[in-house]
Amino acid sequence: MFDNKTILITGGTGSFGHKYTATLLARYKPKKIIIFSRDELKQYEMQQKYHERCMRYFIGDVRDPERLRRAMHGVDYVIHAAALKQVPAAEYNPMECIKTNINGAENVINAAIDCNVDKVIALSTDKAANPVNLYGATKLASDKLFIAANNMVGSSKPRFSVVRYGNVVGSRGSVVPLFKQLLQNGTDHLPLTHQDMTRFWITLQQGVDFVLKNFERMLGGEIFVPKIPSIRISDLATAMAPGLPQKIIGIRPGEKLHEMMCPGDMSYHTFEYADHFLIAPAIKFFQRSNDFTINAVGEKGQPVVPGFEYVSDLNPHFLSVEEIRQFNQDAEL
Repeated sequence: MFDNKTILITGGTGSFGHKYTATLLARYKPKKIIIFSRDELKQYEMQQKYHERCMRYFIGDVRDPERLRRAMHGVDYVIHAAALKQVPAAEYNPMECIKTNINGAENVINAAIDCNVDKVIALSTDKAANPVNLYGATKLASDKLFIAANNMVGSSKPRFSVVRYGNVVGSRGSVVPLFKQLLQNGTDHLPLTHQDMTRFWITLQQGVDFVLKNFERMLGGEIFVPKIPSIRISDLATAMAPGLPQKIIGIRPGEKLHEMMCPGDMSYHTFEYADHFLIAPAIKFFQRSNDFTINAVGEKGQPVVPGFEYVSDLNPHFLSVEEIRQFNQDAEL
């Protein structure tokens, strides 16, 4: 699907962009891969790693609509990964988060329409479902913008969809690198925000593979949610440092005890597939089908029961301490 195609990744110098680029280069023969981000140092460092003839590096910010339009000229597929993602930072810098996550999303949509892009997938987060923090609220707004964008184009291009998943093992700014750094520095304990805290758990490669597959599945307007395991943060600490004391430090500003990916209020629009859930748009599309029970590759989904919620603490699949240890090893940590 990606052979001889031009793919643009916003926020492409992040953890996801690195893994997505490596996967595209290993499995396909793309015409161009455009890395769009605002950090020249990260672009320089990434260019030392990925310098194939198809690679292009565009310095730019999703807040800049003109630069986005220039970068998207001739692009077939867009992955929108750029965002301000740190929950406490968003709480203390709300306007900056809004400018990037909401205004930036609108700019990506308009540039994709203006440049006649074929398909766009925006990356979301479990924090966008019933959000309690500003980061989650901005990503919910972003999700709504991308879904509604399908009505802006009617029966023509582009198609816009959203992928929502949980915590990525080892992504920059996440808890695993923090624990690793503390352990390397000889800490005498690991800090836990709450003893009972749970999170969905996914490797970077699993996230990339899920996005790749959904470019084939998408009709436009869906939110794709993978079926993935949950972990207890206390078990993660035990897996990484058996026998080391754990100290409770309290939940950070804007942090949830458990994360949700499919809220009960959307259960009437949610369908279960073999390896994922699909949240269909609540709005009506006027110039195309509103049937999301069969996707573009012929897979069939079944409606979930009324009130169904997909929440990390109620997940039927929890990883044990040993499974977490193996999971982290498989993620090349």
